[in-house]
This record gives sequence, C-alpha cells and structure tokens, in this order.
Amino acid sequence: MAEPEEKGTAGSHHPSEPVAAHGSAALEAIGTAAYVVDEQGRIVAVNTRARDLLVRPVEDLLDRDAHDLLHRDAGGDRLPRSRCSMRQAFHEGRTAQGDDDYFERGDGTLLPISWLITPYDLGDRTCGTLVLFHARHPLEAGPPPEPEVKPVPELERLALLAETTTRLTSTLDADEALHRLVALVVPRLADWAVVDLITERDEVWRTLVVHAEGDRLVRHEELEGPMPPVPEASPMPLSKALRGVASTLAGPQTYQGPPDSGIALEQRRLFDATGIHSAAIAPIRSTREVLGALTLGRAKQPEGFTSDGLPLLEDIARRAGLALDNARLYQRQRKVAETMQNHLLPQMPRVPGLEMTVRYLPAPDASHVGGDWYDAFALADGATALAVGDVVGHDLEAAAGMAQLRNMLRAYAWALEEPPSRIAYRLDEAVLHITEVTMATMIFARVEETEDGHWRLTWHNAGHPPPLLISHDGLAHFLTDGHGLLVGTGVRLPRADGSALLPPGSTLVLYTDGLVEEPGRTLDDGLHRLRQHGAALAHRPLSSFTDHLLRRVRPAANDDDVALLALRVPDRPGGQAAGQV
Repeated sequence: MAEPEEKGTAGSHHPSEPVAAHGSAALEAIGTAAYVVDEQGRIVAVNTRARDLLVRPVEDLLDRDAHDLLHRDAGGDRLPRSRCSMRQAFHEGRTAQGDDDYFERGDGTLLPISWLITPYDLGDRTCGTLVLFHARHPLEAGPPPEPEVKPVPELERLALLAETTTRLTSTLDADEALHRLVALVVPRLADWAVVDLITERDEVWRTLVVHAEGDRLVRHEELEGPMPPVPEASPMPLSKALRGVASTLAGPQTYQGPPDSGIALEQRRLFDATGIHSAAIAPIRSTREVLGALTLGRAKQPEGFTSDGLPLLEDIARRAGLALDNARLYQRQRKVAETMQNHLLPQMPRVPGLEMTVRYLPAPDASHVGGDWYDAFALADGATALAVGDVVGHDLEAAAGMAQLRNMLRAYAWALEEPPSRIAYRLDEAVLHITEVTMATMIFARVEETEDGHWRLTWHNAGHPPPLLISHDGLAHFLTDGHGLLVGTGVRLPRADGSALLPPGSTLVLYTDGLVEEPGRTLDDGLHRLRQHGAALAHRPLSSFTDHLLRRVRPAANDDDVALLALRVPDRPGGQAAGQV
C-alpha cells in the first residue's frame, strides 16, 4: 500500500491496539479478501480470506507497510512508489479501483489482482483505508482459489456495506447515526433519502428528508414531521415497509390513484415536492421490532431503481436498524442514570451567614454518568457538613453506590460527634461489608462559626483532589493537610484531620477530578489552571464565580462528570456572606 515517505511512523497503529482486533472481526463479514491500513499505509487489520490468498500468517501482515510488503510489477520486482496506481487515491482519501496489479504472496509467487480502496473510519477521529481485492483468475498452485471472480460492482457493494457498518456502529447518538446514514447513500445511490421512524408510542415521524445539491446535502424540514398511522392491511410500498413486510419499488404513478390512507397522501406530496421519478423503500428493523423505513429516491439521475438493487438497500437498512436500536437503548440508559442521579443529589441547606452553591455537569459520554456527588447538611451540634466525592465507575452501579455512600456518611456524621477523620475511618470499615462500592475518593468537612464570629473548617481528604481556598483579595492556595487513603481499599491506616480558619470574604471550592483532569496533561496542570482562574474570579458573586470557573477550567476533552460545591463566608466576622439575603 502506498504512503508518503515524509509521514514517518509516529502515528501508526500497533497490532496490539484495539483497532487490530476490532477491525479484523468486522472484515470477516466481508465476502472477499480485505485489509485495512492506517494513515501511514501500515496494515492494522486483515481478514482470513486475505491471509489465505496471500499465503501469509497474520503476524507477518500486521504493522507492515502494505506497499513494501505486497506490491510488485508484472516481473515480480518491487513496484516503485511513483508507479503505484493506488498511491494517488490513498493520498487523496478517495475511492478508487484497478484490475491490472500484482501482490507478492508469502511463498514468493505473484498474485494477479483486481482491487478497490475506500476511506475507512478507524475510530478516535482517525481515518484509514480499506483495501478489497480478489484474484483475476484461478491459481494453479497454493491455497484453494476464490469460488468465483467477483466483478468490480460487487466490490463496490461490499465496500459500501463495510463503510456503513463502521460509520453507523461508531456512534451511540441516534440523530448522528441517521445523518451518517443519509451521507452514505446520497448521492452515491440516490438524489434523495427519506427516513421515517416509528416512535416508542407507535407514532410515525418523518425524521429526515435530504437531497444532494452538488457536493452539499440539503435538509428539507418542511417535508418532515408527524405522519398518519400505519394501515394494517395497506398494499402501498411505505405502509408495507413500516409494517416490516417487504422492500418495494415505487414511483409517482404508485400514488396517483385514490389514496387508501393518510400515509398514501403524504407519499404523493413527497413525490410531487421532490420530483422523484423512482424510489426504493426498505424496512429499518432491529432484532426485536420494526423501527421505520428508508426511502431512496432518484430525481436527477435518469436511471430508475430495479429489483436487483433491493438487496443492497435491505442490507444497508438492516445495519441502520441495528445501529439505531443500540443508540436508543443507550439513550434510554443515559436518561435513567441522569434521572436517578438528579433525584439523588440533594438541595443545599440554608445556613445563616454562609453562602453556598453547587453545580453538577454530566459527562458528554452517556456511559460515564454516575459516580460524582456532593452533599451539605446540618449536624446535631449545629455545625454544617460538606462533602464531595467520586465513586469508582461510570454507570448505574456507580450512581447506586454513590447513593449508598452518601446516605451512610450522613448517618455516621449525624449520630457520631467525632471529627471528619473518624467518620471517614468508620465509613471505610462499613463500605467493604454492607455496600457494593469498590472504592471512592471523598472530602468530608465540617464548617462552624467560632465564638468570635469567624468560621473554621475541619476536614479529611480520602484520596481526593485538594480543596481550594481563595481569599477576598485573590490569594489562592490548596488545603493539603488531612490527607488519607481512598475509601474501600481495605487498608486500615490512621486518618488525620486538617483545620483552618476561613478568612473573611473567602471562597472555598470542593470539586471532583473531572474539573481538572485532561488526557495527555498532568494533574498539576489542571490544578494550576483551577488556582489561576479561581483567584481571578474571587471578586465575582458566588453564582457567577461558579459558572465562570466551570466554563474556564473544565477541559474541552473532558470525558467525566463534574460535581462542584462552592462556599463563601461573610466579609466581616459575624456578618453575612456578600450577596446573601
């Protein structure tokens, strides 16, 4: 496989990376020999057909430069890069094909091939190239030949299905999956694409109507919206597809007679508005139910659809159904997790003289909902308890564990008049025996007013990022005392407390690691950013301070949720916090 000499190998995939295993599994479903190369032209995935046809074990293929390893001229010599017919298409990232090239097999013989290459999504915003190939004629020696020579259109079909599988299964957002679907088929197969979906309440909704204008895809929202119910016995094409009965061809003449349903009227409106002269309609199914229908229409393309094209459309719609069903299940789990967590996170108490505000931001990735929490509540002796923590894990179990931990902490703190370190010690003992929490980090603190009107903070830090204390004048430092092990380790070591007077007008910030951790950066970088912006915002009202701090400090690449609790004491002893009413 050709690649630019100047790129080097810094960004190449190693065969031990996930793409090798995942990509090879996906390639096995393709009905011809196939391999995938990364941006440097190194092989990162290969299927069994390619391995057998090339007479090379997988370990001799993975992480090798495909051009240097395989490409030869008709005499068996290495093919200069300047003469490689794949090279230009590879560099430009476009689909191309050829039928007069040669690969060198592991036994030294030449394999005359026809090939097709097309861009291939490797995940993590990385683009590779898929190479499909087959022997131009049966081989006299070596492994058994392919049962038949597949023509180039068949290779194009397989490439499209491979790209459809890769693109649709790499997102768990239903809307994004639908937009990727129409981008795959328009204008490659049709001028128009229409997606009708059946909602969870068994209503039909025309979700997407898109057509190609040159290189642009234009959405027609005026043709989208709610649709009439699906008739139970209608023979009309869309009605049959929405019942999961069959794929069908249709045209304007199909809907010119007396309509048998409201859906038939909507279809007539669609044909009139778009100028579609030929359409193919297929059900979108999951393994459990019919989810909707995909309609491809041709208006500018003079050729009409034929029944020979329906199997391809059905294959695409089937892959779309699986992706859409996964996305719906995923979104449903996210909604349950977010609802659960929102109900579990408490309201802040009103404490005379103190101002408090909290924020919780869910993770961008639905699977990361769950473990971060905050709490504040009155203690039996009149002090106020503060807590912020993070249960290991990012799912419903983490959210449930967070609730268990928070409730146990409340019970211990209320019943036992002991310092935070002792409460954390007792909580650590109980976690292993009466909860399913594996481990958690936590700061538990108590804040109380002294006899002379000042406010004192006493805290214990169980493996958590340190609290930040910012004076009214913008002096900011982290409270690093009172540090101990995480909760749930099973290691019984003494735990210590930290204690500090909170200067008048100062702001205390408790937070979880999602605020400061960023892939590829150290924790010190995030803590420095937090301290810098916290000091700069010290003069702001507490609500504005909190919002701006989140916006400025939370990394753009954050993939975790964030809990933040900010507290401000009065700007004079015995007074009220600035901005409190």
